[in-house]
Amino acid sequence: MVLSELGYPVLVYAHLLLFVLWLGADVGVFVLGQHFRRRETYSLDQRIALLKLLVEIDMVPRSAWALMVPLSLSVVDVGQWWDVPGWLLLGAWIVGLFWLWLVWDSHRHDMTPRAARNRKIEGWLRWLVGAFYLWLGGQSLLADAPLQPDWLAWKALLFGLIFVAAIMIDVTFKPVGAQLGAVLEQGSSDETEIPLRRTMDRTRVWVWAVYLLLFATAFLGNVKPLP
Repeated sequence: MVLSELGYPVLVYAHLLLFVLWLGADVGVFVLGQHFRRRETYSLDQRIALLKLLVEIDMVPRSAWALMVPLSLSVVDVGQWWDVPGWLLLGAWIVGLFWLWLVWDSHRHDMTPRAARNRKIEGWLRWLVGAFYLWLGGQSLLADAPLQPDWLAWKALLFGLIFVAAIMIDVTFKPVGAQLGAVLEQGSSDETEIPLRRTMDRTRVWVWAVYLLLFATAFLGNVKPLP
């Protein structure tokens, strides 16, 4: 195989690797969250340690999510599924790398105005990119363009829905900061723990939605069951 022919399989491999890292690390986050909920098993200090580890591991799926955007369009372009305009492909890489920088810069400067600013910008980016994928998939299913195979159009649409579900994880999880603060300040009791548990339970619904959508997109991309 000549060097020029390696581009597509290498990109597909990188795409698959990001999927594995995203889903695998997210399962780790889910398991740590499950153990954090067990206040009858772990001391409060141990649970906080689990939560810190959860935050660190969560950087893997957040990073994979950002990189999946430009990589997915690159796979489509190099695989000749769609002649992606050069400006769009370049813009996707700029957005993806900028998004990745926002994720890690927020992590390094957590609990600061800088991190709050970064996360606000990241929130807008996620909604805009998610809307783009929803449009891309929906438009392609209706008009057979720009993505002609139905399996690829559905994959783009489901990827847009992953954005919605993943965004809702952060939205639903937002009260945890104040609720966890109450646990630390007032101690572990039904009054402080039950609201925290309810928030985490509501968040799990969106977590499962992301898992199901990831499985569906991977199935479509590998099996290609639709013409």
